[in-house]
Amino acid sequence: MFTMYFFMIFMSGFYVFCSVRKHMLLILLSLEYMVLGLFFLIFLYFNIFGYTSMFLLIYLIFSVCEGALGLAILVSMIRGSGSDYVFSSYLFVC
Repeated sequence: MFTMYFFMIFMSGFYVFCSVRKHMLLILLSLEYMVLGLFFLIFLYFNIFGYTSMFLLIYLIFSVCEGALGLAILVSMIRGSGSDYVFSSYLFVC
């Protein structure tokens, strides 16, 4: 039962990620929502089969690093262009 619930969390995050492409903040929030849903799915899987949860710690470390890098890119975009629009001209400048 919980597996289906967490799968729906992951799929709703994936739907928002695919459908809303205007603001970088919404993209980052949907990615974090997907990471959270996938974390709970992996947690349930490991509890069912009795595996060690060291992988979950590594997964959380990488997801925190991903979130920090995403926020750094967002701050850089807002400082450079003044908005968080994905298709602004700031993104296409090398």
